[in-house]
Amino acid sequence: MEISTIFFYLLATVLVASGLLVIVSRNAIHSALFLVLAFFTSGAIWMMLHAEFLAIAIVLIYVGAVMVLFLFVVMMLDINVEKIREGFWRYLPVGLIVAMVMVGEMAVVLNGSYFHLEPAPGPTAAASNTQDLAREMFTNYAYPFEIASLILLVAMIAAVALTFRRRQGLKNVNPSQQISVKAADRMRIVSMPSAGEE
Repeated sequence: MEISTIFFYLLATVLVASGLLVIVSRNAIHSALFLVLAFFTSGAIWMMLHAEFLAIAIVLIYVGAVMVLFLFVVMMLDINVEKIREGFWRYLPVGLIVAMVMVGEMAVVLNGSYFHLEPAPGPTAAASNTQDLAREMFTNYAYPFEIASLILLVAMIAAVALTFRRRQGLKNVNPSQQISVKAADRMRIVSMPSAGEE
């Protein structure tokens, strides 16, 4: 067995284990940290498959931005775990049925003789997977890429609009009033007699 195959199986085991720990961990912060481990491990698998751009993207975007946001949200919210876990046993039969269907589909795909494809040619020194990815994204998938960017733009504008809505009872700061203030408006010198003059 080659060393690359051993590394692949080792990384795949860590990825599956960290994915399971994301689901079964009782602490939400621990789940988020196991998800960070899963992202790092999947980035390492992408590197082994010579997809360097995707590996760097998953580490920078998911670990560097998305998971930091998740951790902030989880730490700022006061989540009552006991209430969340109350309905777990009620939905367990449906979850098991869905899991069995997914395992059956994976078995059909992995064992079917009609799904075996010719192995892709390995990367050459002149080939760049980033260039190939960009060519595919901006030629064959240009319209879906633009539609996805428009959906993300609408979501970003909606999030900003939700945070800027006027709410009653909030203390607001007016920057123009703060800038135009003078020392005479804020400070008054009062003459006080000293202790000996009383």
